[in-house]
Amino acid sequence: MTIKKLVATLAIILFCFQFSFSQWTKDKGKGYYKVSAWYLESDEHYTDTGDKDPNATRTDFNFNFYGQYGLTKKWDLIAYVPFFARTTQNDVVSGTTGDVLTEGEAVNSIGDIDLGVSYGILNKNSWALSATFTLGLPTGKSEGGSDGSFQTGDGEFNQLLQLNLGKSFSVYNQSFYGKAYLGFNNRTNDFSDQITTGIEFGTQLIKNKFWLIGRLNTIQSLHNGSLNAQNSQGSIFANNIEYVGIGGEASYYITKKLGVSLNYSSLLSGKIIAANPSFRAGVFLDIK
Repeated sequence: MTIKKLVATLAIILFCFQFSFSQWTKDKGKGYYKVSAWYLESDEHYTDTGDKDPNATRTDFNFNFYGQYGLTKKWDLIAYVPFFARTTQNDVVSGTTGDVLTEGEAVNSIGDIDLGVSYGILNKNSWALSATFTLGLPTGKSEGGSDGSFQTGDGEFNQLLQLNLGKSFSVYNQSFYGKAYLGFNNRTNDFSDQITTGIEFGTQLIKNKFWLIGRLNTIQSLHNGSLNAQNSQGSIFANNIEYVGIGGEASYYITKKLGVSLNYSSLLSGKIIAANPSFRAGVFLDIK
């Protein structure tokens, strides 16, 4: 198991972070829309035992769109579309002779698209409870490059059902909010199902201008799939991925609706996943 499926970081980490906004549903006709770029460069990975091993440097990059639109006061439509995804690997060079042992490669395509709906169950006295159902479409490339290990999607159709709980509160006149979610992800094509959990805290440092957000997310495999972790090309196919991830985001409103955001995400521990941090920068439109 020498090459890890780094694109799984994109598919899972971005998915969990983007969809954590769904505790408070939008009013009818309101929405939140973001175009962002995500980047991961990884020269080491977590093995299936949780240890770290080095690998040839790979980079994963995508441009993506996230949107949440209020269909009614209780129902929202949600979409995550990585409209351009690129996976590359550097040349493998001999440390003694300087000769290129393996030439680098690159694969470009669309990534896996997520489409979902969110239903507001409760919104009262600063508490909010909602449920989200999301379909993960296998629109990315699950095999690419000379050995088939260059991927921009996992090749499986999954369905995620998630409960989201949120609360806004104040501490010494400082505004905060807290969110938590618990989900079950059913995966097809002999992938193992997953339990997803996460918490998020945010505060408004400058009123109506600047938000600072921290997140903790986990993925736990149920190990009930029959797909071998190593496919026929010898690369990891992202079955039984597990991790505990942390992240931070800063969002700044240039106007009342338009803003920019920066995000940093890393892993505290993991199995069968890239071990390096990822970065994301975006521009959003918040129609309240």
